Amino acid sequence: MVREELGELDDHSFRKGRIEMFYSLKSRLIAIFIMLFVISFGALSIVLFNESRSMIRTHIESSALEKMEEYGSYVDMVQMQIYDVASLVFNSEITRNWDRDMSEDGLTDGERMLLNLKFSSFLTQATNSYSSVQRVTVYRNEGTWISGENQVVDDDYFLGESWYQDFRTKGIRWVPGHVDPVEESFGNANSVVSMLMPIGTFEPSHADTVMKINVSTDYFLKPLDRIHLGQSGSIYLLGHDGEPLLSQAGFGNELSRESLIPTIRDDWRKGGILYRSGSGGQKEIIVFKKLNRTGWMLVGIVPEKDLYAELFSLRRNMIIIASILLLLSVALAIWISHGVSKPLSRLVSSMRHVQRGDFSQAELRLPHESGLHSEVGFVTATFRKMVTQLRQHIKNEFELKLFRQQAEYKALLMQINPHFLFNTLELLSSLTMQKRTDDTVQVIESLGKMMRYSLKMNDDLVTFREEWKYAQDYSEILRTRFGDRLHLAMSCGSDLERSPIIKFILQPLIENAVKYSFGHSDTAYVEIRAARSGNSIQLHVDDSGPGIPYSVVKELREKSLSARMEDVLISRSRQIGLGNVLARCGLYYGSLFQFTITTSSRGGASIELILPAQEEA
Repeated sequence: MVREELGELDDHSFRKGRIEMFYSLKSRLIAIFIMLFVISFGALSIVLFNESRSMIRTHIESSALEKMEEYGSYVDMVQMQIYDVASLVFNSEITRNWDRDMSEDGLTDGERMLLNLKFSSFLTQATNSYSSVQRVTVYRNEGTWISGENQVVDDDYFLGESWYQDFRTKGIRWVPGHVDPVEESFGNANSVVSMLMPIGTFEPSHADTVMKINVSTDYFLKPLDRIHLGQSGSIYLLGHDGEPLLSQAGFGNELSRESLIPTIRDDWRKGGILYRSGSGGQKEIIVFKKLNRTGWMLVGIVPEKDLYAELFSLRRNMIIIASILLLLSVALAIWISHGVSKPLSRLVSSMRHVQRGDFSQAELRLPHESGLHSEVGFVTATFRKMVTQLRQHIKNEFELKLFRQQAEYKALLMQINPHFLFNTLELLSSLTMQKRTDDTVQVIESLGKMMRYSLKMNDDLVTFREEWKYAQDYSEILRTRFGDRLHLAMSCGSDLERSPIIKFILQPLIENAVKYSFGHSDTAYVEIRAARSGNSIQLHVDDSGPGIPYSVVKELREKSLSARMEDVLISRSRQIGLGNVLARCGLYYGSLFQFTITTSSRGGASIELILPAQEEA
């Protein structure tokens, strides 16, 4: 089919079309577009790169200072816990009594051991009260150290340790990251940062007992590792002397402490940024932050080139992608001519109208077939034919469905009349035999009114007043038939009289209610209520019968949902009247119809129908 359409173009018109394509306004617009694309993209790339570099540097600098500020708060919190536990141990009455008793002469080894174990228990409690503190150990000059978990060891190794000697002679309280033999005795080989404090005096050189509080370096390193400066930047936590507290590798090679640390320490600001030329002539950015509580410093270093590595990669990728897109755009712009894009646009617009069901507008939107001699013309002609066929098919299907629905509804409607007619004729026969002339006349009069109402088969909808009057006529027949044994009450709201409703809803429900109530007892109580609630009409029928079993209710609901009318028409069950009403309501109102079946106050069935309240046409 496509080849036949293309065959209609002769060689002359084909060559003419190619010439017009290359010298058309669209071709010149494509050339201008290419120039504008290249110039604008080049200028934009330069401006974007420079501005992005400035923004990235500013962002990383400010972000690094903010993160350092947060980390500083974290370090202050850890230090506060260290000071708290140190204060707790230092000021404790238990510590003073232990230190005093251990200094007395004449104590036996057992007494000393008992005192040390009691003090070890106190150290355990103090350590467990603070999450950041790993261990508290107390060292005595006599060569004994006591730690938590009942650790009392006579080992004077610590007397030769540099941290112990520096504390006693120089008063250096903080010990950078190191491996503590006490921690190793507990199976912990990780390095720790420690704070030293004398017990019984404030002068380290006069103290006989020294307290050492250990905190794992991981407690400082893990939050610090989450602060990133570029791809390869590093951040260091430095002590008062500029030495790293956490034993981080690479510090000596990167920071050149001889010139950098004094500059930072003497800087009047609490934090800032410095720029310098590093090894190999590369520019480096130094970010530093002083911690208020201890005077420690956070120092970060990152090569400036590292900050823009992703930016250079992004610029390279943008150029590659833009070049590919430019070539593809030019190729597609040349390939898709104006004679193809415009008909396709109109075809898409027509499809949107088909999607909304507006077939008239869809046919108007289609391009004219006389101006199309290509594959687009074939597609347009095929779609036009499809729209016409689809429109006719939907019309036929709708009419068939409507006829079928009306036929089903009429069949259900015809099923209702025989029930009350047969019962009423039997009643008339009985009244005649009993020579109850007045009652016979009353029944005949009520039956005549009902028959005139029933013979109006062309009207599916009636006013609620007519349906209610039909139910009242039927109620009069029932009262004549059963007399005082039937207690039938009917109530209706005045705002329902002119509301449209489908026919023969109440009479089958009243018939069922009376029938099953007398089947259950010699006296029947039936109550019918009708009221309007918002946009719905609520009909209630309560009786004193045996009620409706759950299995029957489930079956009625399933039939109502499946809308299988043939099951209702051929049904011989005792619930044929109720099933008929539910089926007709579901068929007519669809999803707007709802019903519930429960137990009434007298133990019988309570049926509620909820119908949409429609305005009178």
